[in-house]
Order: sequence, then C-alpha cells, then structure tokens
Amino acid sequence: MLFPFPEGRRAEAMRILLVEDEIRIADFIKRGLREEHYTVDLAPTGEKALFLAETNPYDLIVLDVMLPDGDGRGICRQLRGKKIHVPVLMLTARGSVEEKVSGLDAGADDYLTKPFAFEELLARVRALLRRDATVKTTSLKVEDLELDQLTRKVRRSGKEIGLSAKEYALLEYLMMHAGQVVTRTMISEHVWGDDFDSFTNIIDVYTNFLRKKIDKGFKKELIHTVRGVGYILKG
Repeated sequence: MLFPFPEGRRAEAMRILLVEDEIRIADFIKRGLREEHYTVDLAPTGEKALFLAETNPYDLIVLDVMLPDGDGRGICRQLRGKKIHVPVLMLTARGSVEEKVSGLDAGADDYLTKPFAFEELLARVRALLRRDATVKTTSLKVEDLELDQLTRKVRRSGKEIGLSAKEYALLEYLMMHAGQVVTRTMISEHVWGDDFDSFTNIIDVYTNFLRKKIDKGFKKELIHTVRGVGYILKG
C-alpha cells in the first residue's frame, strides 16, 4: 500500500540532522519525526553536527542555539561558510526579536521558540522541505518506471505499484542514483539512518521485496546486484 503524505513531502527519503544536547528534548523530537517517516540523525554537539553535515547529504537541519561546545548561530555561520545550504530550522529558549534576527542573520531559514507544540515544529519542517523542493525535480523516470515524489505514486508501464514506506524510500534512492552503483553503506546511511544494524541482511531483504514488485512480470530487469558491493538501477 502507498502511504498518503501531504504534497511536497518525500517523508522517509528525507534525511534530517537534529542538533540538540538535551536528551529529553532530543528523544521527543527524534521519535516524533521518525513516526512521520523521516530519517533522523542526532548530533549532541556543534562539532559533531559540522562533521555529519559535511559527511552526509541532509534535506534539513534542526539546530538548537544553546550547545555545550558553542552557539548554534556560530555553527550555522560555519555551515554557510562551507557552502552547505541545507535549510536550517533554529530552536531557542529565548524568543526575543533580537534573538530571532541574529539567528536569521547567521543563515537560519526559520526560528522556533521553546517550548513548542510538536505539531508546529512538524509544520515548519514541512514548509522548509517544500520550499527547498521547489528547486528539485519531483518526478524520476528510468525506462518505463516512474516515481512521483509529490504524490509518492510509482508506476511501471503505466501500472501503479504499491510500496511500503521503506520500499518507497529505497526505490527513490536507487532512482536518484540511476546508472550508479550504490553501496550497502550508502543505502544504510540514507534510507535507514543511525539505527541501522550492520549485522543484518535487511537491505538485501528489502531489495528482494522491491524486485518482486518492480521487475517481476516485466520483460526487462532494472535492479541489478553488483556482487560484493551493492546495487545499481539501470535500463
């Protein structure tokens, strides 16, 4: 079955970096975002945040102002200085106009004052992701296989194919890298995030699920195994 998501969301394929050192707040936000099918990585310090942001492709960064090793605004300036232009939603316990202005001037895209309702955080996340998505393609196509990132519908030869959320995220990632070999490590980091258990064969299992839905019954196979490395989706 296809999971209905609001227009503009790619949900689970979307990867968010949460920079928050307060364990209770971090767990609350992380759990809530994952329930909405986003992949979430957590950084408790600015140093860790900069490392992860330079290492991984994120769609959004949720950044707390008060961090144990510095100010979130300084981290935001460093991100922009490194040409990392991912949308940044800044969190702060101080909601003065001056505080918000300084955050926005540092390169943040939006500002949210603590305490906040999770529904408001989620709405701001969706808004920033939609804004960023306007400059991205919303349709992926390889041969007769089509994936619409707005409606989350997948079709092959005009026939609609129902996918689970994880199957959809895996297929989207493969299609975004069509013609390229993607390693199991790349898949685990983008589709599964930091909860991935490297001692399981879950990636192979889900790839086989996809093959049965995407390739079985069609003349041409699109998903190929690169032995010892990973997978490639090509015509």
